[in-house]
Amino acid sequence: MPTILPVKNKFPQIDESVFIAENATIVGDVFIGEQCSIWFNAVVRGDVNYIRIGNYTNIQDGVVIHCTYRKNGTDIGNFVNVGHNAIVHGCVVHDYVVIGMGAIVMDRAIVESNVIIAAGAVVLEDMVCESGYLYAGVPAKKIKPLTNEQLAMLKQLPHNYVLYSSWF
Repeated sequence: MPTILPVKNKFPQIDESVFIAENATIVGDVFIGEQCSIWFNAVVRGDVNYIRIGNYTNIQDGVVIHCTYRKNGTDIGNFVNVGHNAIVHGCVVHDYVVIGMGAIVMDRAIVESNVIIAAGAVVLEDMVCESGYLYAGVPAKKIKPLTNEQLAMLKQLPHNYVLYSSWF
């Protein structure tokens, strides 16, 4: 069974359609929308501030989503793919985004819609990732505009994860 716990009388609010892996952890002031998936060993820790996750978003294996005490909640939009072992912390991620495997998105960063954050990239505090681009590197930098194929992938990938979660 997944660990789902209140913190200071704030209970996670999770849509009934969400897939939660048996060893995932979700605590505190967390909202998770429709058709999302929280995969194996993922941690969504809304203990010191809030976390909001929109619809059709997947939080893949080993991801940590956290926030900053009394400063920054974490907002993740609709149709977002957070790749294996990524860290998303006290920031805003808009719709149709891929955060690659092992990437880190830091406090007060804003990732606009239709963005790919490459695997291993580090999006620094207060950085704004502009819509329509690939960001990569440490620290992350705007690399190039997304192709039509990449934009189509941003639309399709969340639906793939709804299918994958149906296997469980």
